[in-house]
Amino acid sequence: MTPCTEQDAMWIAVLQRTWSVARKESLHIQRDSQTLFFMLFVPVVEMFMLGYANDMNVRNVRTAVLDQAGTQESRRLLQQFESSNVARIVEVVSTEADLTESIVDGRARLGIKIPADYSRRLEGGETAQFLVLVDGSIASVAAEGVNIGNALALRESLLRVLGERPLPIEARPRVLFNPDTRSANFFIPGLLVVLCQLMATQLSATSIVREKEQGTLEQLFMTPVRRLELIVGKLLPYLGAIMLEFCGITVLMVVVFRVPIHGDFLTLLTIMFPFVLIMLGTGLWISTLAETKEAAGQMMMATILPSIFLSGYVLPYDSMPAFFRGVGKLIPTTWMIDASRGVILRGAGWRELWPHYVILWTMAIVVVTASTLRMRKRIGGG
Repeated sequence: MTPCTEQDAMWIAVLQRTWSVARKESLHIQRDSQTLFFMLFVPVVEMFMLGYANDMNVRNVRTAVLDQAGTQESRRLLQQFESSNVARIVEVVSTEADLTESIVDGRARLGIKIPADYSRRLEGGETAQFLVLVDGSIASVAAEGVNIGNALALRESLLRVLGERPLPIEARPRVLFNPDTRSANFFIPGLLVVLCQLMATQLSATSIVREKEQGTLEQLFMTPVRRLELIVGKLLPYLGAIMLEFCGITVLMVVVFRVPIHGDFLTLLTIMFPFVLIMLGTGLWISTLAETKEAAGQMMMATILPSIFLSGYVLPYDSMPAFFRGVGKLIPTTWMIDASRGVILRGAGWRELWPHYVILWTMAIVVVTASTLRMRKRIGGG
């Protein structure tokens, strides 16, 4: 049997001290009901709320109608609006002022006015017009209202010009990866990433700040545990917890929201690892600046908001101005959300996603190293 050298003994001692800190932090997590609640219950509740509430498909828009024609053609047009599933007629008014008022006070988001000469113009071969009033205070409703109005007008025009003859040109779109255009399929793969970011940053930041508030951080420095061992030992339990949490909410995604995973989940889990390290490092950096949990929470929100709005999670990344697209590429969430959607929706593998993995590991090394050096400097080296 090979005798244990002095260097081996040193590494064994390092591992033992680090493990002791990690075990202490794990026991604290088990005993702290607030931390357990945040780790286990809050992400599940947020996933259910956001997963079911966020439907990006515009349907059943409250619609007010002013039908001054009152003819078979006008009723047919209104039926087509309702059949589109975009408009839901909730009010029939008698004047244009009432039509406008119904949109102003929020009873309707869409208004349709069919003039008295609508049918007469159609029969006379003239251009018949109808007015679509759209509530522009909600961008998605406004866009869909304009689109459905133009689409129905074009459809009726082609039907009258061509009759039963086939169209000279016909587009046949095919939606890949999400053929039913379900919002959950688009939204939840990104939500997994944002929830893990929120948990990792919050938990790592408050773990150090909690020691500051309780005055136990100085007591830890009196032990043989070195500063770096303290940092690693405190973050290890949260690293494991976040990875397990990610697996758990992924199961919810598949079972409850019926979002299938088309790629290899192990690929996604491997790419998630450096992302979680980045978020833990970010929380560690926040802990060097904040003295209270409230201050740490405010700083954490300052990192979360850009990640939500500039990563392509909510708004299409390619639609942003060039400057903000450049900023978005510096945000780890941008790369992780694209990787998540790539594996879950598009069935992407390592051939497509290796740049994401390299970039996230580069960011992880930079963030964790910078945060660790700053932490060691704040607590006096080691």
